[in-house]
Amino acid sequence: MKPKERVLAALHHEEPDQVPTGENAVDYELVEKILGHETLYNSRWRERVALWEGRRDEIAADYGTAHVELVRALEWDYVRVPVVPRKGEYRRPQMTGPYSWLDEEGNEIHYHPDSGNIAVRAHTDDMTIDDLPDPNAPFEVDPSELDAVRYVVNELGDSHFIIGRLPVDGTFPWQQTVSMEEFLVRMITDPEFVHRAVEVYVNRSIAYIHAMLDAGCDAVMPTDDYSDNHGPIMGPERFRTFVLPGLVRQVEATHARGGYFIKHTDGNTWNILDSFVEIGVDGWHGIQPSIGMDLRLLKKRYGKHLCFFGGVNCETLVAGTPQEAREEVRYAIQHAAPGGGLVVTTGNVLQPGTKLENYIAARQAVREFGRYPISI
Repeated sequence: MKPKERVLAALHHEEPDQVPTGENAVDYELVEKILGHETLYNSRWRERVALWEGRRDEIAADYGTAHVELVRALEWDYVRVPVVPRKGEYRRPQMTGPYSWLDEEGNEIHYHPDSGNIAVRAHTDDMTIDDLPDPNAPFEVDPSELDAVRYVVNELGDSHFIIGRLPVDGTFPWQQTVSMEEFLVRMITDPEFVHRAVEVYVNRSIAYIHAMLDAGCDAVMPTDDYSDNHGPIMGPERFRTFVLPGLVRQVEATHARGGYFIKHTDGNTWNILDSFVEIGVDGWHGIQPSIGMDLRLLKKRYGKHLCFFGGVNCETLVAGTPQEAREEVRYAIQHAAPGGGLVVTTGNVLQPGTKLENYIAARQAVREFGRYPISI
């Protein structure tokens, strides 16, 4: 079977020839070990500085070629591709610290180079509903943001399953508005603000859904996290009140275009997975076995409805051993692969500090244990 056919079989709860696999993203240090050359793809602070130096096109090109090279080197079946900075002039902004600066609107941005390619706005909690954008205002995706997506689709679209990573999720938009704590408080004190914020940013996410599918992606993946290690941080009731309606709109928009909807959210999600099934989410990524998200139990309860993207703990690949990585793959395949519905991947991304020998052991274990019919 072609790699794309394997993933499609898993999504339809059918058995392919072997368990499919892939990853959402890879830290650049690991990429350079695998590919044997430098890259600006996911290169944290180096990428940010390159953008300010006027090297936007080089960044976009590296994002395209790195994804293709990784798929071929590691024999992935799926790959997730993000947007890239839009074409334009980028100048070094006014710095407020070694890794913080002011954006064009005067917002302070904090960058976290040690934890990945993460830049977040420093929040002020005095935002009101009048400060939110008009949800009915036109919003168009700049075509240049999808330069890497189009390159990957052109190179791999016939053979591999391509997932577009939405740069805006919108279902829990605290990062675009106020701090997380304040956003949760406003679910009680100012629900109108929360509903309006969700409407604004889900509208934008749907614009990206259409753009990704227009570019040739097979699926989309929004990435707002809803849970910590104990459960949904807003509680299951407020999840259904404030978050779920936006998810419904995203799923419906994706399915109306013939695409697949794969939701990333990690943490302890037991209390919200029924809602995922209810609204027709096709696949769920963000599975953390180490905190009790046991694929054996998940398969029993949700295996007929959700395709699981997971099986390997990120921390095992960073601090564990090759044998531990192999064992996690074996366990996932034994308990979640029969009947289809499993794509082996990590619970998040291949993070800074991931040991190449651990990941190679995990990949080899998929080949060793993942041939159908499963006979572990």
